[in-house]
Amino acid sequence: MIGMAREQRLAEIFVEVADSLVEDFDVIDLLQRLSTRCVELLDVSAAGILLVDAHGELQIIAASDEHARLLELFALQHDQGPCVECYRTGTARTNIDLTRPETTAAWPHFAGRARETGYVSTHALPLRLRNRVVGALNLFQSAPHRLGDADIALAQALADVATIAILQQRTLEQSHIENSQLATALTSRILVEQVKGVLAERWNTSVDDAFAAFRSYARAHQLRLADLATRIIAGGFDTASIPAPTSAVPATEPEPASPASPATPATPASPDDRTR
Repeated sequence: MIGMAREQRLAEIFVEVADSLVEDFDVIDLLQRLSTRCVELLDVSAAGILLVDAHGELQIIAASDEHARLLELFALQHDQGPCVECYRTGTARTNIDLTRPETTAAWPHFAGRARETGYVSTHALPLRLRNRVVGALNLFQSAPHRLGDADIALAQALADVATIAILQQRTLEQSHIENSQLATALTSRILVEQVKGVLAERWNTSVDDAFAAFRSYARAHQLRLADLATRIIAGGFDTASIPAPTSAVPATEPEPASPASPATPATPASPDDRTR
């Protein structure tokens, strides 16, 4: 996306975000859209947003696809990677070549898994408000090209928008309220992840397609993702009401049993037989 087309799309996205920042807005849905918009605007392959929980640990909150989510979870498990360091230092790490020996030496588990997933470079930008860092935005590229200064500035702007969304109507002095907001968002994400798995298995489709159908239904009926997920997990909502994605594979129905062959009528005995 280049030139005026990208500028126009960027303006539309910021209007979209501003329109979403209403009281009691759905923060998970908004961050999910922002991660998708990063892929659209920045010509990267995948994006993920991580937030710090009440224990100071980074947790995935949104991702443009499941590959990015799994990669970031792997990185967090090994406590390494540019996204982890970006959060700890509050400094952006950009244009990191994952194929270089130095990168592999610094983050062996992360770099190896990233290459296996098909990524050759990565970027990490802090989610920050003034001097407070609440998470990080992680970008991945499968093609070997650098992000220029303008793209990096745009990525940081999108990260800042995500931070404002998370901390809307919160101040740094109200840290206990802020932590509660983050904890609620992370707990809600866990419920959504469970529902994605349930629907994907039920429809025999990918997790991405299941999530897209789940989101579409929630937005069409003005339901918060977390609220709908809670009802589904609790058994208070019939998931048959959600239209299955086009990629869904219908469950195979057992073939009807063949009708039993009618019994062969006995042959009447002949008169000679009866007289024997």
